[in-house]
Amino acid sequence: MVMNSTVNEFILFGLTQDPRKQKPIFGVFLILYLATLLGNFLIVVTIKRSRTLGSPMYFFLFYLSFTDACLSTTIIPRLIVDAISQRKTISYNECMTQVFSAHFFGCMEIFVLIVMAFDRYVAICKPLRYTTIMNRHVCSVLVILGWVGSCIHSSAQIVLALRLPFCGPNVIDHYFCDLQPLLKLACMDTYVINLLVVSNSGAICTVSFIILLISYVIILYSLRNYSAEGRRKALSTCTSHFIVVVLFFGPCIFIYTRPATTFPVDKVVAVFYTIGAPLLNPLIYTLRNAEVKNAMKKLWCSKV
Repeated sequence: MVMNSTVNEFILFGLTQDPRKQKPIFGVFLILYLATLLGNFLIVVTIKRSRTLGSPMYFFLFYLSFTDACLSTTIIPRLIVDAISQRKTISYNECMTQVFSAHFFGCMEIFVLIVMAFDRYVAICKPLRYTTIMNRHVCSVLVILGWVGSCIHSSAQIVLALRLPFCGPNVIDHYFCDLQPLLKLACMDTYVINLLVVSNSGAICTVSFIILLISYVIILYSLRNYSAEGRRKALSTCTSHFIVVVLFFGPCIFIYTRPATTFPVDKVVAVFYTIGAPLLNPLIYTLRNAEVKNAMKKLWCSKV
């Protein structure tokens, strides 16, 4: 996989170089990772096994939780291991694999959030045609398109990463491999490649966020004709979705829509969409959703 590079491995700085903070980072992020896996696993199994969660919204929530678990697994284990390792190295091939995987599952999350917003739009604005429009075949096609689109996006990212020649410093000031910190290490003019990154990742994040904002404005406008109870239920669902959208897209837009410059705060901001969003999504969707909570109680209490 190594192309135009004399560097065979990179050194990841991690969140901090302070040795006194390494063990707390190990403990905290190990707990966060296990909580992320547990929360998303519970949602995946509950939706798969429960007969009451058969609507399209839960079909997409299943894939959102699966994607969250995969995204966190792509990044957090390396951070946890490096926190207690003396030698924080990652091979060139592993680094490129992490770039591909992080963008693949990150892009899939974006697609799932968009189709979830579309599902809420159809349910609220076209309730009489909802079951016709959002049938199982359409939902499956939308998910397949998400996987294909994610593959195209991540393939474009890895092609750009493989074109970068590394012939000098190999220290990445981050806790995982991504294009922005890699661009700083490349021994070439990266202006054009950075423009391509912004036009790819940056455009996807920004355009998707704008589409989601417009969809929620339309949904809120449509709620004026609903009863008080109908508005309350619809707002509860949409509020959950919107919180997830802000948590994920805010940091992504900050990272991927600017020139090839990195700031110390980048690592903290990246925590929100690589670790925070996958951890909080299960909490947001269960604590604010009575149907999911009831289905979990029935399923898991009967097991005990």
